[in-house]
Amino acid sequence: MKHARRSRNTTDPAARAELRALLGEVVLQRDRLIEYLHAIQDDRGHLPEPLLAALAAELKIGLAEVAEVASFYHHFEIVKTGDAAPPTLTVRVCESLACAMHGAVELAQQLATSLGPDVRVQHVPCVGRCDAAPVVVVGQNPVAQATPELVAQKVGAGDTAATLPVARRLAAYRANGGYAIYEQCLRGERQAEDIIAELEGSGLRGLGGAGFPVGRKWRTVATQPGPRYLAINIDEGEPGTFKDRHYLEREPHAFLEGALIAAWTVGIEKIWIYLRDEYAGCRVLLQEELAALRAHYPAAPAIELRRGAGAYICGEESAMIESLEGKRGMPRLRPPYVAEVGLFGRPTLEHNMETLHWVPEILRLGGFWFASQGRHGRKGLRSFSVSGRVAKPGVHLAPAGITLNELIAEYCGGMAPGHALYGYFPGGASGGMLPASLADVPLDFDTLQAHDCFIGSAAIVVFSQQDKARELAQNAMDFFAHESCGQCTPCRAGTKQAAALMRETAWNGDKLIALGQLMRDGSICGLGQAAPNPALSVLKHFPSEVQS
Repeated sequence: MKHARRSRNTTDPAARAELRALLGEVVLQRDRLIEYLHAIQDDRGHLPEPLLAALAAELKIGLAEVAEVASFYHHFEIVKTGDAAPPTLTVRVCESLACAMHGAVELAQQLATSLGPDVRVQHVPCVGRCDAAPVVVVGQNPVAQATPELVAQKVGAGDTAATLPVARRLAAYRANGGYAIYEQCLRGERQAEDIIAELEGSGLRGLGGAGFPVGRKWRTVATQPGPRYLAINIDEGEPGTFKDRHYLEREPHAFLEGALIAAWTVGIEKIWIYLRDEYAGCRVLLQEELAALRAHYPAAPAIELRRGAGAYICGEESAMIESLEGKRGMPRLRPPYVAEVGLFGRPTLEHNMETLHWVPEILRLGGFWFASQGRHGRKGLRSFSVSGRVAKPGVHLAPAGITLNELIAEYCGGMAPGHALYGYFPGGASGGMLPASLADVPLDFDTLQAHDCFIGSAAIVVFSQQDKARELAQNAMDFFAHESCGQCTPCRAGTKQAAALMRETAWNGDKLIALGQLMRDGSICGLGQAAPNPALSVLKHFPSEVQS
């Protein structure tokens, strides 16, 4: 005779009460697991095991399921019962490309010895402020062009809260003509087919890196059965990329209007925004502006802001969707594509923030206006995130197809004093590396493949004769090894093997080339497929640096 299985709840009642006090008396949703983990971590500075057990009980899932999600993301820290909690304050030192070039490794070492035992110093990947390198984040407050003295002042003053950006708010945006296109849609003065045709004529392509034609994507999703969703990816973790933050801090309503126009055109029922956790000030700003937007347009689709948790892989669209569903951010196998089976199994229009930023402007000025921009036979405008050895790093809006030499001379104030161009990353850490001799190649989609590189999100990292290409490639490969989600062996093992091979005095080119081909052929997503690019670029363009 079978006996009914008895459910056992060994959760500490005090922990359950503490969790409820923190989250409120609401019905918890499984897909919001990561949001609940953030609430605990924000309050306690870590994730105590009893609170995780209480959360699992409230969600009616296993503690192992909660722990596997929490342990996947770098910004969560589980503390088991009986173990010591981490220091109250964590100081994070970015050590990705631009910051490494500006002395971040030495800075981290100095801070570890000067800030004392009550402050934890962590070495972290790119925090999206490459134009202000080196960058240190004290709590949630970034310190630009950091020095030991500046960081010590922030720590001593207790200045750890997020700094709210100075951005144009809803009233100011509307006073300058903002939301006029969206209101035309609501009044029936625009037709969905005309909007899609305008975008097709503009040549606008996805600006998160993949470059898929926007009009075609909207048309595809619009043909799918409802309900349809929109997911906006602002988890720009590519080392060298900071354009989305730049626009968020200045004009957040441009992309929000673009999102509402997309929703009206395609027939979207709900919108999700996935924002990188490092942009704490932008998160506070968006929370305030979304509330104002809901009050002004109560009939608009609901917009839900979700928070990343430190996983570069979630820049990939299907990994982001997994994260939005409260799971580990592991890329999905395709087909089906997210346009057909996306968020919660529904057809999903996925976009990078900057792509939507341009929609209102293109519809206001016309697709021909956007298409008429560009140089060297290319069309459109690009927001170049430029960092490294230039006099004026930052986001520079320039014609698509501009060359690096033109970009540096016309927009970046030339090279930094004492530096001569040696090479550059045309598309962040994953886009490969090119020498100064190829600085007259037009920078755009489809122009760099002949050199085994790509533009991606247009993150240009410029290095000089004072840098070593092999060291920068090593930095990039270490980043990929750290950020691999571990789902597929070619990426999980390949990045680690490549990083080890690159530490040899003389590189084994044959092994690296064979390993790189295996990673490109066998990896599920773009992380593993693109990770070999920096190493292979050094072998091709900077061979003298890796020979014995």
